[in-house]
Amino acid sequence: MKNSDDSPRSDAGASWREVVSVGFCASILVGLASWWLYRRGYILYYGDAQAHLNISRSIIDSKTPGYDQLGSVWLPVLHLICLPFVSNDKWWTTGLAGTIPVAACFVVSAVFFYLAAREAYGSMLAAGITVACYTLNPNVLYLGSIPMTEVVFFAAFSTMLFALLRFRRTENQWLVVLAAFASIAASLTRYDGWFLIPFFTAGFFLCARDRRCQTATLFLALASLAPLYWFAHNYWETSDFLSFYRGPYSAKAIYRRALDAGLPRYRGDHEWGYAAGYYGAAGFVCAGWSLVTLGIIGLFFAVRKRRFLPVAFLGLTPAFYIWSMYSSGTPIFLPFLHSQGYYNTRYGIAVLPLAAFAAGAIELAIPSRWQRAALAIPLLAVLPWIVSFSPEHWICWKESQVNSHSRRFWSKNAAEFFTKNYRSGDGLLLRFGDLTAILSYAGIPLKEAIHEGNGPAWLATISRLDLLHRQKWAIAQMNQDDSVRQAIDRANKGHTMYQPVLEIDTLKDPVVRIYRRVE
Repeated sequence: MKNSDDSPRSDAGASWREVVSVGFCASILVGLASWWLYRRGYILYYGDAQAHLNISRSIIDSKTPGYDQLGSVWLPVLHLICLPFVSNDKWWTTGLAGTIPVAACFVVSAVFFYLAAREAYGSMLAAGITVACYTLNPNVLYLGSIPMTEVVFFAAFSTMLFALLRFRRTENQWLVVLAAFASIAASLTRYDGWFLIPFFTAGFFLCARDRRCQTATLFLALASLAPLYWFAHNYWETSDFLSFYRGPYSAKAIYRRALDAGLPRYRGDHEWGYAAGYYGAAGFVCAGWSLVTLGIIGLFFAVRKRRFLPVAFLGLTPAFYIWSMYSSGTPIFLPFLHSQGYYNTRYGIAVLPLAAFAAGAIELAIPSRWQRAALAIPLLAVLPWIVSFSPEHWICWKESQVNSHSRRFWSKNAAEFFTKNYRSGDGLLLRFGDLTAILSYAGIPLKEAIHEGNGPAWLATISRLDLLHRQKWAIAQMNQDDSVRQAIDRANKGHTMYQPVLEIDTLKDPVVRIYRRVE
């Protein structure tokens, strides 16, 4: 793997001034983006963003607070980094409790992508082009300002990539440790991180000139702690090591229920062509056509100059998503490809750092006397966003806006009802999920509600609501699998114990019904 073309230039090491400058600029960018989104109330448009914050809040605000509130499907890092901020009621209800730590991760990702590009290309200009193409994209700025996992993952992945590239030059064993701990963070943020472990293990093995086996083993042993921990955690919570993969709340189980209900199979399910095509389309609209074009051009020069190692590693995450779409029923819907509109389009954001890194390689082919012309590359990359500066053209924002319209309508209406009628200590019964947003908007502490996260208390209440009906209020959605609705129907068979007092109907979501206990 070592040759004169592949070796970084002699000025590969970045100065602390460069690092501070990149961090400062990234902070300004994400700070302005966060302020803009906050002022317009966009931070919690994604249902998952609201749910992530509610999980984090439940660790300290629940009838049964503590470790068990982490759940067993979603990985825990985002919930843990929000924990210092989510106790503030205003930050919880507005989403700022998630904006603060995720924006910090955006800055970390920018700094380490810069450092990785500096190592790979040995050029401050090429590294600057890379990080500018990455940070100026409105989709990543949106995801970097809200409580979602993509940018948190990028922060860990960029650190891993930098550590590997710097190790190739210095063989400093502490870089192996840094990469391993970054891998742990990535693997406990998104399952994509698990997929990276064997490839980075092979990377350290091949990049080491001495002690190859020891180096690879050190990384593998440390990085594997994350999946092993999550297996153990799932067994502790559910008595099933693989509950996150096959349990009732897993993507696999949700997909199976959809098939059982008569819905068609997802395009891409055991169809490589559709999986690659749909993912490629998502990546195209997330990164932008101009950056994708520049990335393809840069990829040619990266391969020609034998600087393709980082680009190859950045291609692993898109490969993981294509494989996931093919093998496990993880869909991506795009309105111009699928009648069901938007779903999981943000997965295409993994194409952005790949395209940005490849675009940086264009500078390698520009003669020294024309180096200033390379400054036009980031401008060309963001040209589509400048020409049409509107969130309507930002696919990640548009997905959250379209898919949350109905949820925002009924959750705000239900919250207004409870603001007027709920009294502290009344108690609520509901399923933990989208309905929990009602409590957040109404300012009702989660500890006043009974939900699935409360374990035995939930099971006892939902099983014999006729005997254990201490909660004055209940909220249910009128779909077949809502356990609260089923429990109330059973309890009301003898005589009415809970009567409906409000129904909120929407065209898209099931009817939301609020019940009040009969005194």
